[in-house]
Amino acid sequence: MHEVAQLPWGVALAYLVAGVLFIFALRGLSSPATSRAGNRYGMAGMGIAIATTLYTHDVVALPEIIGAIAIGGVIGFITARRIAMTDMPQLVAAFHSLVGMAAVVVGAAAYLSPAAFGIADPATGEIFAASRIEMGLGVAIGAITFSGSVIAFLKLNGNMSGKPILLPMRHVINLGTLLGILGLVAYFTQDQAPWVFWTVTALSFLIGFLLIIPIGGADMPVVVSMLNSYSGWAAAAMGFTLGNTAMIITGALVGSSGAILSYIMCKAMNRGFLSVIAGGFGAEAAVSGGEAKEQRPWKRGSADDAAFLMQQAESVIIVPGYGMAVSQAQHALREMGDLLKKEGVSVKYAIHPVAGRMPGHMNVLLAEANVPYDEVFELEDINSEFSQADVAFVIGANDVTNPAAKTDKTSPIYGMPILEVANAKSVLFVKRSMGGVGYAGVDNDVFYMDNTMMLLADAKKMVEDIVKALAH
Repeated sequence: MHEVAQLPWGVALAYLVAGVLFIFALRGLSSPATSRAGNRYGMAGMGIAIATTLYTHDVVALPEIIGAIAIGGVIGFITARRIAMTDMPQLVAAFHSLVGMAAVVVGAAAYLSPAAFGIADPATGEIFAASRIEMGLGVAIGAITFSGSVIAFLKLNGNMSGKPILLPMRHVINLGTLLGILGLVAYFTQDQAPWVFWTVTALSFLIGFLLIIPIGGADMPVVVSMLNSYSGWAAAAMGFTLGNTAMIITGALVGSSGAILSYIMCKAMNRGFLSVIAGGFGAEAAVSGGEAKEQRPWKRGSADDAAFLMQQAESVIIVPGYGMAVSQAQHALREMGDLLKKEGVSVKYAIHPVAGRMPGHMNVLLAEANVPYDEVFELEDINSEFSQADVAFVIGANDVTNPAAKTDKTSPIYGMPILEVANAKSVLFVKRSMGGVGYAGVDNDVFYMDNTMMLLADAKKMVEDIVKALAH
């Protein structure tokens, strides 16, 4: 078994500082108010880690490495400048796929040239058993992350249906494939034959695909968080293979934080993590159609009606959802809120943990529109206030406001905590049309309540019209 050489105290200190900065980064990213500082901490930590690694290794192709870093930095900078905030979920999924593929490539390089990585017996050329385990697990997790992230990207980007694609006997196939991968990784410690390594790689690419295609769009926030965790564990495993402390620390931080976030989100939906991965949120409803289940009477309103109602209110709670993101209505929404506050109306924003298509999606969009942080509240902090609110203004948030989660045991969203918009004195629901339903494929009883006024239009156009009415 190979032993990682003891690091000089200066190098160990540099890696420790990088690790602490990564922890500060995660801490900063937990709140919109400190997110900018968190990003800076992460950038500084990564800079220290890269510089230290290059300084402490015999780099035979330094110009090529610096060139690759420069090219990647330019691509990242341009992408970040051009990407629309509404496309952020698929960008995150795409980045996760790159991390996964990087782990696969590094693992393949280490397998093909173990001596160069210091993981082989100099006398026999055999890869150390511990290194085979690290390599096998790193490649497997990386391949799963890559193919799973590609499917998540295609679903989020609209290149592939967001509805669950349910394969026959999918649970048996998935379980059998996973057991096969684990069995081959164990066998890899005894036999480093090429067929073992490449079979593990191929099966891992396959299972990443199979695990994500049955998952519906309503579970995408959990999927993105889960893939983030996978990418971290893949990096940590490769860190062991390379004997790089910084990679181990960074990967463990990303992996554990992603796993914790996935658990929190599943808890917020009252669902088990394994059930999300194994089934697909709203799978049955999606298969059954995805249209409104029946024709019932409902009330339609206009922008003028909505403006008048909110001007007369003492308190308005705004509930943003994916519809706001698609139409990029966040700036108009903030302008509407500012006008209402000038009229003396109390304005608050209610965020559901799984609103949108990635963790924190709504928070990011509201922050981009400069909505004050102290006006944005999470579900558990604001749910009790709906019963005292004069108006609940819902903009494209269907599933997370659907009472079926509490009343219909046959509903695929049954048990998921929801924002209690139905308890407000009046509900203004912005929706493109009455013909469709949310991503979970379930009709919403709020549409048909006596105290609900449906505002059917593109979300941004409707809010802009309300702003005009308020300004008059």
